[in-house]
Amino acid sequence: MSTCIIFGGAGYIGTHLANFLLDKNIFSTVHIADIRESSLNGHKGIRTTLTDVRKSINLPYEAGTVDWIFNFAAVHREPGHKPMEYYETNICGAKNVCDFAEKILCNNIFFTASISVYGPTLTPTAEDSMTTPNTPYGISKLIAESTHQMWALNGNQRRLVSVRPGVIYGPNDPGNILRMIKAIKRGYFFLPTSPSIHKSYGYIYGLLESIWFMMNEKEKIIIYNYVEKETEPIGEMIKIVNETLKYNGRTIRIPFWILHLTASIIYRISPRFNGIHPDRVKKVARPTHILPNVLIKKGFVFKYNFRDSLLHWKNLSSSDF
Repeated sequence: MSTCIIFGGAGYIGTHLANFLLDKNIFSTVHIADIRESSLNGHKGIRTTLTDVRKSINLPYEAGTVDWIFNFAAVHREPGHKPMEYYETNICGAKNVCDFAEKILCNNIFFTASISVYGPTLTPTAEDSMTTPNTPYGISKLIAESTHQMWALNGNQRRLVSVRPGVIYGPNDPGNILRMIKAIKRGYFFLPTSPSIHKSYGYIYGLLESIWFMMNEKEKIIIYNYVEKETEPIGEMIKIVNETLKYNGRTIRIPFWILHLTASIIYRISPRFNGIHPDRVKKVARPTHILPNVLIKKGFVFKYNFRDSLLHWKNLSSSDF
């Protein structure tokens, strides 16, 4: 009987991963430990507990009974949190998860970092590029990644796999890609930047395949980016959405300062209206050009370009569109 624990497993990636691991019989039991209730509670092979990684972790496992720990627990939404919240959860959580792994003698940890550890990526950026995070989220994730690396180095049998994902999207995800798609469906998408900038993205099912692929590699510490092998400039992404989903949306170029000022005014009048936020306008305007060089060198098969992922997504969850 094989067991894994997914800290932060009630979130989007964790929920998909739990289903993936059980569907492929990789583990017989998946324990989702999260501060909120999991939608998979009660499903066969699923165990759940309410767990706050900011505090010492005391789940009832004997030494050697857990094969893998996945640490997805994080405060990640930007904007939406005070700086201290990113540090408290992401850094303290990393230490507590590593301490728990040491306590129960689990030698395998999979950690989700972020491409935010690179800071601004104006040029193509791979795993060997310099890390210069400039936001509380990116800084906290880089420190958390280092914490996991120290855990791995302090034991002969320990292994760490750390993924730095781009924007992950797919069925039932209310994130940036789906917001863009729905705006295009309405007939317009306001763009405060050049349509030629890159926005690096990763389809959820491709990410899951990469996780299983890397779990089977042998290096003691693996750090890899997950975005699709060929990511399109945002203008091309909009074109593909129109062609694939039979929409007729237009891109409306608006100078950054106008859209940012408008968002700032709306946010000050009604801060609860999260759809328009000045920091979100900055994120849209900021290029993210990430390269998954480690996966490419290892021969990982990328199954989904943007067009194929939309078709796959629509087939699985047409109601999203």
